Amino acid sequence: MEPILTLDRVTVRSYLEAEAASSLAEDVLDGLTRPFKELPPKHFYDAAGADLFDRICDQPEYYPTRAERTILQLQSGEIARLTGAAELVELGSGTAAKTRVLLDALRDAGTLRRYVPFDVTENMVREVATSIASEYDDVEVHGIVGDFERHLEHVPDPVDGEPRIVAFLGGTIGNFTPGSRRGFLRGMGSLLGDDDHLLLGTDLVKDPAVLEAAYDDAAGVTAAFNRNVLRVVNRELDADFDPEAFDHVAFFDREHEWIEMRLRAQRRMLVPIRGLGMEVAFEAREEVRTEISAKFTPERLAADLAAAGLDLVAVLTDPEERFALSLSRPAGPERPPGRFHR
Repeated sequence: MEPILTLDRVTVRSYLEAEAASSLAEDVLDGLTRPFKELPPKHFYDAAGADLFDRICDQPEYYPTRAERTILQLQSGEIARLTGAAELVELGSGTAAKTRVLLDALRDAGTLRRYVPFDVTENMVREVATSIASEYDDVEVHGIVGDFERHLEHVPDPVDGEPRIVAFLGGTIGNFTPGSRRGFLRGMGSLLGDDDHLLLGTDLVKDPAVLEAAYDDAAGVTAAFNRNVLRVVNRELDADFDPEAFDHVAFFDREHEWIEMRLRAQRRMLVPIRGLGMEVAFEAREEVRTEISAKFTPERLAADLAAAGLDLVAVLTDPEERFALSLSRPAGPERPPGRFHR
């Protein structure tokens, strides 16, 4: 694969091309022909969706980003000490705003040699790759434009076999159902050598009112973000959804301990999706599930990591214990159990 950007210390490669449109078409065809309609949350993140998510992170109700940043600010030095990492691979890197705290700690420890941002949005990967290279002298940047569910094999081998961190932050692991979640954890584990670590962000179970407010902010930004997936389908598949004809719904499922986001049709409608040669019928108040966001207990986190062949090293939480960053590594004999830090 020829790089799409090559500069001093910067390489960016894309593995999407026509595959992104193909993935959307497959997901829409599969999800909207089910008895209970679904669309996967990865299609939220076109340019408009990414901007809306940035605005969500600034809403007073949305605590996860602030809590995770607090952990990084308090514990990045400890993460650098525990891992000795020369490389940071970040899946779903986005703007890498929080990541710079960890990159600073690795640089200050004298170990940082390469950063690998991996994201589905090409412009974002280009911008992040060039800005990190300019901010961190002598650090190489290898950007990957791709779908982390499909393209993990394109993550490069570690620099000279030195230790690395594979980071999956923001609680995005909660978007997977339990079986898929453990499968994806195994996929990330396949990127790790014996001296490497997985740094995983997980939102914690808490008061349902706090959780539901985080996904249904008073300013309506999350509602706009949710409806934007219909605009993506309209644009990419020549559909005729009226996003304003769908209500935003968010609630905490106490049985599964996850948040669900849905779009609820306000009336009966028949929506053509010309790119697929089909029409989709909706009854009044019929819902499309667009996201789950699982919340974790310590026991669930440890069990999921163990099922993926990973040993828990440490769990770091913010002072209010709203969010957690865990460090784990490939399972091995006679390793001590993980420990919790605040």
